[in-house]
Amino acid sequence: MAESVGRPSFEDFVLRRSEALQRFAYLVTGNREDARDVVQEALIGLYPRWERVTDRAEAYARRSILNANVSRWRKVGAELLAFEPDAAPADPSDPYRTVDDRDAAARLFVTLPVRQRAALVMRFYEQASYAEIAEALGTAEATARSLVHRALTSLRSTLQEGGDA
Repeated sequence: MAESVGRPSFEDFVLRRSEALQRFAYLVTGNREDARDVVQEALIGLYPRWERVTDRAEAYARRSILNANVSRWRKVGAELLAFEPDAAPADPSDPYRTVDDRDAAARLFVTLPVRQRAALVMRFYEQASYAEIAEALGTAEATARSLVHRALTSLRSTLQEGGDA
């Protein structure tokens, strides 16, 4: 594929950003296989549109990942996704973090609606601004702020009720 002056090629984008997109997809979908599938679908959809969306390719890819995950969820039906267990054991030098804590956090996290989950991942895991979140989710910045706020409120409420923690 010919590269325009000052614009990265599609191949360069995939090489630079595919790992981050995989992490994002994993946190949204809850397992590695589904994450690989939705990232692949997103990149397949991005390729023919590359020239038009190069300047916003990251947001386009994230939005595609979210859409593919929602489509998959609609086909399969409502099910509570379970995160795969972390292969690495908890750090023995950290008395506050255990595998059980991570499992409990993952169980809480997957109870959130997909858009709230995606907003939290982008805001706190990837350090994205609200403007970046809004662009990726195809919504207004105020809505992105609201999604993060509602997700945090829901998690706090669940924890205070003595839910899954």
